[in-house]
Parts: sequence; C-alpha cells; structure tokens
Amino acid sequence: MRELLSNLQQWRERGDTIALATVVKTWGSSPRPAGAKMAVNARGEMAGSVSGGCVENAVIAEALNVLKTGKPRLLVFGVTDEQAWEVGLACGGTIEVFVEKLEA
Repeated sequence: MRELLSNLQQWRERGDTIALATVVKTWGSSPRPAGAKMAVNARGEMAGSVSGGCVENAVIAEALNVLKTGKPRLLVFGVTDEQAWEVGLACGGTIEVFVEKLEA
C-alpha cells in the first residue's frame, strides 16, 4: 500500500474518485500474494498491481465500472492446471480480487 500513497494523495488533491482493488485470496500459482493492491482513478490512471497482463486490464475496467455504479465487486480469475501446462507453466492458479470505491 505504501507504493500507492503518493498517487492516492495526488489524485485526491485533484478531486479524482478512486477505486481500490485488493487480492483477497489466491490458490495455486499467482503472480501477486493476497493483500496486493492496485488503485484506479476515474481518468483510468492506475498504480500498484494485483496480477499482471490481461488480468490487470480486466480489473481496471471493473474498477471504472465500480466508480460509475458505486457497487463493489468480487472478481475471480483462474487458469486450470491443464491450461497452464498447454502454455508451458508448471501449474494453474486462481485469484480473487475485491474492487471497491475508496471513500474519503
């Protein structure tokens, strides 16, 4: 969270609304541990990381939706062991990411 603080402060000073995405659960192989965070503002700027690659893009899209609706979301992303093996990974994994609007 410390790496996000300067961005969060800057965005708040500009009056941006902000969504916070947090990895709440992992199973198997995952690039980031539970507790990893990513912040997204209404301009689409992001700071931090919850995974990488296409998962980050999906989380950004959902964060922008959360900012529009005000409704938090629990997102689940996963790769089966079979899918992982097909692309050269040792095992699959699943992550759950909770996305919420960061209140003042």
